[in-house]
Amino acid sequence: MASRLLQYTPYKSGIRTFLRRAAYHDYVRFATPGGTARIPLNSPKVIGAVTSRGERQQQEDFYAYVALSLDPEELRLTLKKALHVDWDPSAIPQILARQVLFVGIYDGHGGSTVSQFLRQELHGLLENVNKSQIPDVYVWATELGGYFKRFRGGVLAPWVRPNAPEAATKMDLEARATLAFFEVDRTLSIEQAAHTCGATASVVLLQSLDDPSHPFFISRKLALTVAHVGDTRVILSKTENGEVLPMTENHHADTRVEATRLRRMMSSSQAMDSFGEVRWMGALANTRSLGDLQYKRFGVTPEPEVRTKLLDGSAYSHITLVSDGISSVVSDNEISDLARGASTPQHAAQRILRFAEDMGSDDNLTALVVPLAGWGHMTGEDRTRDLREYRRRRMEGSERQKARWM
Repeated sequence: MASRLLQYTPYKSGIRTFLRRAAYHDYVRFATPGGTARIPLNSPKVIGAVTSRGERQQQEDFYAYVALSLDPEELRLTLKKALHVDWDPSAIPQILARQVLFVGIYDGHGGSTVSQFLRQELHGLLENVNKSQIPDVYVWATELGGYFKRFRGGVLAPWVRPNAPEAATKMDLEARATLAFFEVDRTLSIEQAAHTCGATASVVLLQSLDDPSHPFFISRKLALTVAHVGDTRVILSKTENGEVLPMTENHHADTRVEATRLRRMMSSSQAMDSFGEVRWMGALANTRSLGDLQYKRFGVTPEPEVRTKLLDGSAYSHITLVSDGISSVVSDNEISDLARGASTPQHAAQRILRFAEDMGSDDNLTALVVPLAGWGHMTGEDRTRDLREYRRRRMEGSERQKARWM
C-alpha cells in the first residue's frame, strides 16, 4: 500500500464522484531527540496479517491497516467523554498528536463488492468525513423507510439540524466512525451488487498518549477505540495469564442487545436455517452490517457499536482481529494462547489460521495480530494446549481434513 500525503484523489462510484484529501500512510511516526522517525506497518514484526480462501470459491475476507491523521481536538473530546481523561495535544508535535493507527477486518457475504470497497475506502472515509455531511446522510437514511422511519440520528443527532446550537460542537470518534459507516452505505446505494451482498466489519483505532510519543507496540499509555458491526471479532490479550478481554459482541438476531433493539423498532422476523442457526429475514446471520441494502428498512443497520478503553500497554500482549471463519471454530482463549511464544505477530497470525484449518473451517479465514508493549511477556500456562491437541486428534481423518490435503 503506497503512502499518500495530502493528495487529492478522485473516487468514482457510478454517478457519484467526490474528491478526497488523503493524509494516511503505510507507516507510523514516533518522536526522536532530533524530531520524528518512521516505521513501516507492513513488516511482519509490526503487524501480523494472514488470510486464506479456505474451501470457498472466492475470497470475500479483506483487511487494511494505515496511520490516519485526525483532528486532535476530536481525539481530546473522545478521551474526555469516554474515559474522563484530560489530554493536552499541544504538548506534543502536531503531526504526532494527529496520528491514529487504523486496523480493519472485513468479512463479505453474498459477494466481495462491499468488503473490497471497505478495504480500499473505509480508512479514507473515516479520516475525511465531516459533520456537514450529516444532514444529507440523515435524510438518505430516513428515506429508506421501515426501521429508519423512526431513526432520529443516534449519536449523530446533534448535527442533524445544521442551525441547532449543538451543531457547532466537534464530533468525537464514535460520531466519526458512525458517520463513516453510514457514508459507506450511502455511497454504495447506487451499486446494484451492494443491495444483495454485504460485509461485517471491525475497526481498531489506536492512539499513543505517551509524551514523547512512541510507536503503538511500545507505548505505555494507549487509547483504544473499536467500531464494530456483525460477527468479526476483536480480542485483547492480557500479559497476566493470557486473560482474554473481548472488545466486540456478535450482532445476531438472537443476542440480547440485538433482540431488544429489533423488538423495540420492528416486529420479530427470525427464522432458523437447516443448520439450526437463527437468520434475520430468513437470510442474514448478522443484524448489523454494511451493504445488504435491500434489508436496511427491516432493521439491518450500519450503526457501529463503539467502545473506547484506556490501556496500559505493558499490561497487554496483543490485539487479535479475526473473521468468523476462525471464530466459528476457535475460542477466544484458544486464539489468545496460540500467540504464546510466537516469534513475530505474523507467526502468531499463522498459528491461529492453521489451527482453524485443522478444525475443519471451510469459510474464508483472516487473522490480524497487533502487538502491544507486553508482547512476548505473557505469564502463566497455555491453558488450552491439551484441549487443542484433543480437538486435533478428534479431527484426524475427518472428511474436511481429508479434503484439505487432497
